[in-house]
Amino acid sequence: MSWPVLVFDIESIPDVEGLRALRGTPADHTDEQVYAAWLAERQEKGQSDFMPLHLQRVLVISCVFRNAEGLRIHSFVDRDGHSEGKVVQTFFHAVEKHTPQLVSWNGGGFDLPVLHYRGLRHGVEASKYWDMGEDDREFRWNNYIGRYHMRHLDLMDLLAMYSPKNNAPLDAMARLCGFPGKLGMDGSQVYAQYLAGQTDDIRRYCETDVMNTYLVYCRFQKMRGGFTEAEYGQEIAMVKETLGNLAPTESHWDEYLKAWA
Repeated sequence: MSWPVLVFDIESIPDVEGLRALRGTPADHTDEQVYAAWLAERQEKGQSDFMPLHLQRVLVISCVFRNAEGLRIHSFVDRDGHSEGKVVQTFFHAVEKHTPQLVSWNGGGFDLPVLHYRGLRHGVEASKYWDMGEDDREFRWNNYIGRYHMRHLDLMDLLAMYSPKNNAPLDAMARLCGFPGKLGMDGSQVYAQYLAGQTDDIRRYCETDVMNTYLVYCRFQKMRGGFTEAEYGQEIAMVKETLGNLAPTESHWDEYLKAWA
């Protein structure tokens, strides 16, 4: 398997400011009132309460970065409610700097479109990510944008043979492969946790989700010949060692390792 690899996952919340702008909501209405009015309108029309992707505000981007030097886990977090643009730009800076293999689970269906819309809103620059051969000829046939190209590998999409009816949840596949899966939270709880001031809990949840994605990716690499049996075992041991070193100061990794035992 070639390095570097950047596995990513985002957590997002409703863009209430965007709702205000699009709906012309009076300034004296609270965020809760704005969001509640939108929900009520959707329910009245029999529509889903899932926020459209262009109105998903990025709160956390968690990454597993693997290169020849080892494995790192890092999150970019909008802690003050005003740093979304910086968070998105930092992610694309990492792509610009390392030109990694990007890996996600449903990144083509959710994470990347959200990052596109939010990057556009905030004036983000991401020339390497958007290169489709204009600057680098190698990107003409293998870039981050083409659905069937491999610089971005959406594991869910690929394993389902690009057929949405075949999609499987990450949590289910992680647990079927013997990995911990989701711990203590799921995506439907993120906004409530944000309103309760639990941004760090959301960050921890996102990190465990992206670790599940990396581990499933390792299993996929073993299946396709990117890892030998011995190399796969070494990689899993290295992941456990890395998480063990983080566990004394980050309790979610201690919980994760205990669930993996």
